[in-house]
Amino acid sequence: MKASKLKKEFVSFTFLLPALLFFVLFVVVPFIQGFPISMMEWDGMSVEKVFVGLDNYKRIFQDPNVTNAAKNTVLFTIFTLVGANVLGLAFAVMLSKVNKFNNVLRTLIFMPFCLSLVLSSFVWRYIYTDVFYEIFNIPSPLGSPQWVILGLAIISIWRDAGYCMVIYIAAIQGISSDYYEAADNEGCPAIKKFTRIPLPMIAPAITANITLLLAWGMKVFDYPMAATKGGPGRSSETLAMLVYNNLFGYFRAGYGQAIAIVFTFAIFIISTVAA
Repeated sequence: MKASKLKKEFVSFTFLLPALLFFVLFVVVPFIQGFPISMMEWDGMSVEKVFVGLDNYKRIFQDPNVTNAAKNTVLFTIFTLVGANVLGLAFAVMLSKVNKFNNVLRTLIFMPFCLSLVLSSFVWRYIYTDVFYEIFNIPSPLGSPQWVILGLAIISIWRDAGYCMVIYIAAIQGISSDYYEAADNEGCPAIKKFTRIPLPMIAPAITANITLLLAWGMKVFDYPMAATKGGPGRSSETLAMLVYNNLFGYFRAGYGQAIAIVFTFAIFIISTVAA
């Protein structure tokens, strides 16, 4: 009995083995190799490396560019986290009933999530410059240091709200209709019925969406890189972009690797706490 159980578990493990090997080779190993690099003064290309110990890590907490990138990343994450979840939940409540019209609307709302992040950025850069400005005379937020993060967040919300909607619809449809019938018999108002029945019962879906959007927002790279290149100035440079720029733009591989390691641990801690 034990032998057959072990054999079954071994067979199941073999299906996971390719993904596990891929993760170890391309994520775990490079991450571990990055630690000694983070303690070097190195341009990323030459053979010469100068050991500087923890100086790169100390520099992180004194660098105003890191503070700026962290602020941009946090603001973008907050905007997208709140916007995508609120819109996704609103769409889910309105379209949770199964009929042909709702099915079409769900498909249309979910379609932007099928686009790549880079393509979404190009689409909205065109909308901001050639539609909003040319037709409605509304300046593109991507050209304003004050509004660029919000402009990028709108792109993310437009793309991710449909994903949140699908998760919330699945959770709402799993709630028994008996609860709603009992609330109707008691004459419960619509708002109170929503806060007392579906909202507490879809808490796992809310947690899942918050955790995913939090992780996506904290490591955002594609939107600012494709839409603004971090500009105007450095007003849309995120932490992921800062790591990239130091590694490949400024040829400060040691310092960029140090930022990447601190950044990775920060994302891990925040995502774990949120979950």
